Amino acid sequence: MEQTSDLVYEGKLIGETSYPQRASKYTELVLEGAKIDFYDAKNKVVHEVKKSNKMEHAHIAQVKYYLFLLERSGIRGVTGLLEYPKLRKLSKVVLQEPDRQQITGWEQGIQKILQKPEAPERIQKSKCRKCSYFDFCWSQ
Repeated sequence: MEQTSDLVYEGKLIGETSYPQRASKYTELVLEGAKIDFYDAKNKVVHEVKKSNKMEHAHIAQVKYYLFLLERSGIRGVTGLLEYPKLRKLSKVVLQEPDRQQITGWEQGIQKILQKPEAPERIQKSKCRKCSYFDFCWSQ
């Protein structure tokens, strides 16, 4: 769904224009259904650029999940860097044991949902309208 999202495209454009040298320096990785746009293999750093003008817990959780997937793939010692070009701020992200346990719990919860015969009820939250999966959740 994300490849057709205008919101995702806008974020990608901000990342490309804010950091034009990235494409030649860093690698794009696809791991277990997640796509990491900028991975610095030399320094073991995941760079995540956000178009948002505020820092959110969900951004940190996303990067921690990427670090978790890399660790699961045998790549240890990776850190994350959340970059907010509009705010001119950077935030370092590290994966710790409580995070690993929480992410494992998320995955178990997802598996329980997938095993159900019907999808869960839709939730109405204002942030849903900005999500690239909005059409998927709200289609009939």
